[in-house]
Amino acid sequence: MKAVVGICAVYLATLAAGASGQCEGLGDEAAKWLDLMASSGRDVSYHGVMTLQRGSDMQVVQVSHRINGDKSKEVMVQLTGQGAQVQREHPLQCEHPGHILLRISDRVRQGDCGIAEQYRFSVGNGDRVAGRRSVQLKIEPRDIYRYGYVMSLDRKTGLLLKTETVDHDSRSLERSQFANLQITKEIPRSSSEVELKLEAAHPHPDHVGHFTEISQAWEVRWLPPGFTPTDAAGDKQARRTYTDGLAAFSVFVEDLDLPVAEGEGLMRSGGTTSYIRGLEVGDKPMLVTVLGEVPVNTARMVAASVNWSP
Repeated sequence: MKAVVGICAVYLATLAAGASGQCEGLGDEAAKWLDLMASSGRDVSYHGVMTLQRGSDMQVVQVSHRINGDKSKEVMVQLTGQGAQVQREHPLQCEHPGHILLRISDRVRQGDCGIAEQYRFSVGNGDRVAGRRSVQLKIEPRDIYRYGYVMSLDRKTGLLLKTETVDHDSRSLERSQFANLQITKEIPRSSSEVELKLEAAHPHPDHVGHFTEISQAWEVRWLPPGFTPTDAAGDKQARRTYTDGLAAFSVFVEDLDLPVAEGEGLMRSGGTTSYIRGLEVGDKPMLVTVLGEVPVNTARMVAASVNWSP
């Protein structure tokens, strides 16, 4: 009987230690902070000013995020450049696939390491960001198809305060962080004069009418491991978006009436790649664009795999 009790005690202790131990490169502490970061967008109202730096380019953006009933509303006002304003509403019951992927604890309990199959995580003490104490989450990619990140999360809420995108040589590609931040539901009205206002729509994933259609069905035949679609667009929609929980990219396809010379174009801004490729598939020319937070070679391989569906 004592032996049985001892075995049970060991088993319960193992469960208490956390299922994340079975996933190499993911400890219980990292899993906890990933869960908090994923849920902060649904639980935390805040107002602040962020800086976004890509190389020598620096932008300053005022961000207001408010949870109101069953919706969240976000307003971003550019304080430099054009002074654009973007407004976005999001129903809380409609979760982005990226947030679901970040809630790693639920997946691990079901025997799935999820995002930990693509990244290694380590947790340490972070610096103060916007006057708030933080935890540093260092995220290292396991392959060459994605970037790494160094993130600072608010110790009280898990809100992302600062993030740095780094390449495989640990060189900084871009950085964003709050310069000041208030965790509050009382969002002040912006006194900034805006020159351009954009409404950001967030259609339901099952709705397929929000993208322009092309004349022929197409498919992406290769994706980096761990990337999953974020929408349920039909085969003839012109855009598809994919995420692994941290990075995201979109594939745009345009079918052309005239032949196109095979070739490629490339533009990089910080951690964002814009890759364009002209393809001649059979007798049908097409123009493929991959835009997102992935290295150039990843974008190139995704674009090369695009083909007309049989």
